[in-house]
Amino acid sequence: MASIWRLYLRVLEKHPWKTQAVSTGVLCWTGDTLAQLAIEKKPLNHFDLVRNARFAAVGLLFIGPTLRTWYLMLERICGTTGRTVGLQKMCLDQVLFAPIFLSNFIMLMGFLQGQQWPDIKKNWKTDFQPVLLANYKIWPAVQVINFYFVPFQHRILVVNCVAVGWNTYLAWKANEGYERSLLQKESWKDP
Repeated sequence: MASIWRLYLRVLEKHPWKTQAVSTGVLCWTGDTLAQLAIEKKPLNHFDLVRNARFAAVGLLFIGPTLRTWYLMLERICGTTGRTVGLQKMCLDQVLFAPIFLSNFIMLMGFLQGQQWPDIKKNWKTDFQPVLLANYKIWPAVQVINFYFVPFQHRILVVNCVAVGWNTYLAWKANEGYERSLLQKESWKDP
């Protein structure tokens, strides 16, 4: 295990963007797998590989790069030293970043699921507030610890580890809205 950690650190040092994007994609894949098998209790023969790949791709191409960019911006805006730096970063993260990021995430997932704009808006109206409130129950404490005690290059990994549970919730919530809109469309077709 120690050799895997050393390898990860070497790759992270040489290729921080790629490493953080790939690790985010893998952990999003893990979160969706847990959502399907543990929360939704889908049998393996009903496991949705397309959904799973979609969520992993969102982690790889959207979440990982977005987090890396945001953390670099926080370093520039707030600096790296001082007693209140961690608290400043957490406040900016939760007041500015979280609502914008979660809005974009909900809409992106709807788009990638092939939903029409009216369905995406409806699911956003249904899901945004509960998702944001759930975010506020977890992430402020995680981010205070992260910003005060974790070196910059490991912050996304810490977030990703905590996010396995969070991604499980997001995967379930994102697909709950999708399935809800499919059921509504089916009920409209029935005479």
